[in-house]
Amino acid sequence: MSGGADAASPGRDPGLQPERTRLAWRRTTLSGTVVAVLAAKAALHGGATAASVLAAALCCALWLAFLRIAHGRIRTLASANRPRALTPAHATAATLCTAALAVCGAFLVL
Repeated sequence: MSGGADAASPGRDPGLQPERTRLAWRRTTLSGTVVAVLAAKAALHGGATAASVLAAALCCALWLAFLRIAHGRIRTLASANRPRALTPAHATAATLCTAALAVCGAFLVL
């Protein structure tokens, strides 16, 4: 037989990739939650300054924005047999929220 797929091999299950992607979105959301909670704790620990409270509030706002994007994507992946691709605007917003959340969290730790 040639190197191509034969009739005896099982076909690709289209449900596996969306499931893995959905789980990845959930893991990233959980990571952002941990960062936001730790940022709030760091801001309030040992006397809160205006800058630390502002950074913690920014972390929470970024977390909520990412949460909205992620849950919209999770719903899309769960609802369709063949989900539509993530738009560049949503991908950019999710990336910026994640990066900004990391920067705010690092600011509060230092």
